[in-house]
Formats: sequence, structure tokens, C-alpha cells
Amino acid sequence: MRPSKLDLNLFVVFEAIYDKRNLTRAAEMLFITQPAVSNALARMRKAFDDPLFASTPSGMVPTPLSENIIGRVREALQLLETSATEGDVFVPTASERTFRLSMPDLTEAILLPALGEVLQQQAPGIRIESYFTPRTEVATALATGKIDFAIDVPLIDDPQLRQAALGSDRYACMLRHDHPFAGDALTMDDYLALAHIQVSSRRQGSGLVDTHLHKLGKRRQMQMRVQHYMVAPLIAMRTDLALTAPVQLVQRYNARILKLPFSLDSVEWRLYWHRSGEQDQANRWVRGEVIRLMNEMAEPQSGSYENGQGP
Repeated sequence: MRPSKLDLNLFVVFEAIYDKRNLTRAAEMLFITQPAVSNALARMRKAFDDPLFASTPSGMVPTPLSENIIGRVREALQLLETSATEGDVFVPTASERTFRLSMPDLTEAILLPALGEVLQQQAPGIRIESYFTPRTEVATALATGKIDFAIDVPLIDDPQLRQAALGSDRYACMLRHDHPFAGDALTMDDYLALAHIQVSSRRQGSGLVDTHLHKLGKRRQMQMRVQHYMVAPLIAMRTDLALTAPVQLVQRYNARILKLPFSLDSVEWRLYWHRSGEQDQANRWVRGEVIRLMNEMAEPQSGSYENGQGP
């Protein structure tokens, strides 16, 4: 097969079939007829000398060849789309782009209110969609355009991705004001005597705090385990349970925030994007605002701890 003899529009159809697993829905997605999709698939089958998709009761199932090439096809289509807009002058007030971000719920709570305010004032037509992508899938999702940005800890290493530091935050212990513990500072014995809330999306296993305590030969009492950070402070505000979480989250509540009686590494965040979006003007503007906002909010806040004990 000679690339110069192959209509590049066929790859758009190929990606649509792969995504929808149905010729009719692929046609609806592309605003063309179903026979046009069938014709395009036939041409690709001939060019690749492979059926590409097998028709089954559950839909069009990709062949191994399709599975092998879909990533590169999606990356190429993303590069072509980006190339078409790179030279455009970006005017935030006139943009109607949609940006898809992957992040955990903790980062959503910290970033999206501030980012929403900026967009309302400077780019009211830009839409934001946020959802979580598993870390193992982030690089592929960025390469194929399923997401534009990802915020995660510094554990993603892929040569096709670009990244920027988003600051860090320290952990503290949150208690409601009328909690039975009335001391001004927590000792290790005080901390271990408390009943705790653990935040983890997994069904079992220890988190950062518990892993560190285990190294010290200590173990805290876990009274409740929840999936998301945003519900945990609400529980702490109405019970005697203690919550250990980043200061940026717990300082939003009218509660006591106490320094931990042991040293714990700060949580660090990174912003990731694919190299194909490096020069896209809209991409550059949005990521610039995300970087600015996250770093500003990561700066130590006065009064983050009781008795003036800041980080």
C-alpha cells in the first residue's frame, strides 16, 4: 500500500467505526450515509488486505490489525486537527472549544471553581468536561484526543507527553470544633487514639498515611472508608472521626486543622498534555491558566493550622 494513493478520509471513517462498533452509528457520527461508510470500509479492507472488523451480533469487532494501528491512526488524526488550528489567532472571548480534563475528585474540588471563574470572565464560550482516567490509560487518551489534559502525581513517564509542575500541598488532620479532643496539638498517641476516615478508590489496601505509619511500626484505627475526598470532610464535620487530607481541601471548612505529629511527604501534582498540542494557541492558554491557578493555590496560606502553625 502506498500512502500517496490512499484517501486520508478513510482513516476518519475507520476511527469512527472503531469507536462506535456499528456502521450506522458511525455514519450518524460523521453525517454521511451508511452505504458511504460501507464503501469506505471496503476500500480500506482492500488497501490493508485485512477485514479490519468482523461483524458479530454484539457489533463490529476489530481484528488484531485494527487494534495494532488504532493508536497511531488516532494520534495522526489529532496531529492533523492540531496542525489546522495552530496558526489561528486565539481570542478567549470568542472561543467555543471544549477541553476534556482528567483528574481525581480532590483536584476537581481545588481547581474547577477557580478555573470556572476565570472562564466566565475571560472565555465564556469554552466548555470544560472533567472525568477520571486511570493512570495506565492517560498517555493513550492524550495521544488519541480523548482528553486534552491530565492532572496526576509525578508517576507518568512517556516521551510523547509534556508536563508542568502544579505545586504541592501538605497533609493535616481535620476535626470538628466540638470534637472530644480539645488539645492544642496532636501527639502520636493522640493521633492513634482517634477513629479515622480513609479515602481510597480501591476496595482494600493502605494509602499514603497508613503506609508511612506502618514504616514507623504504628497503626491507626480506621472507622470508615470512602471513595472520594469530597464526602470525607462532610463526615468529619458531623462525627468524631478524624480526616487526614491536604490542607487546600480541609481549610475550606469551619473546622479545627491540626499539624500531624509525624513527617509526611507533600502531595505533588503535575499537568500532562500531548506534544501534538504544544503549539495550539487555545491549548496553551488553558494550560497556562491551569498552571497559574494551581501554583497560586498551592502557596502556603496563613491560618492553615491552628495556633499559627503553618506548613
